[in-house]
Amino acid sequence: MKLKIAELSDIEKVLELHFRYQIDSIKEEDKKDGFVTTPFTKEQLSELIEQEQGLFIALQDDEVVAYVMSASWQFWSKWPMFAFMIEHLGELEYLGQKLSVENSYQYGPICIDKSVRGTEVLKNIFDFARKSMAKRYPILVTFINKINPRSYEAHTRKIGLEVIQEFSYNNNNYYELCFDTSKGIS
Repeated sequence: MKLKIAELSDIEKVLELHFRYQIDSIKEEDKKDGFVTTPFTKEQLSELIEQEQGLFIALQDDEVVAYVMSASWQFWSKWPMFAFMIEHLGELEYLGQKLSVENSYQYGPICIDKSVRGTEVLKNIFDFARKSMAKRYPILVTFINKINPRSYEAHTRKIGLEVIQEFSYNNNNYYELCFDTSKGIS
């Protein structure tokens, strides 16, 4: 398996994987195993790649089998959910610091094809993305919908993300989690 920062030529394959697991297009029976809620366009992924170097992919036999998106709050601020999170960021603390757009970034979404779930792909791609983003930010911030227990378990048990609060937005309930980017995962 090869891990790399995505290039523009990888966008189509990323979108194919994304579509299979996006909440609006995923098969109903597959939702219990995790899903992605935010839809993305080619233009948004191009911006993520060109301006943020924030799309990390795992390739197996030249197919994208996993991705992680990570970017500045400025990048994410166009989406109402992230604007809401930014508005409340300064109310939260982690590692003895108030969170801010300067000391933290938004991790996720992440998507892993079911053919490679249960392997080391999550740990490997998470750590690959973390190392890249740690050069710019000491704190990773993310959220997980409470109706997505598989993602919650994987990120808290396997990787060690810590819940710093629970919140509601747009009639959904979420965990907000953080991670010290200077730490590797065990």
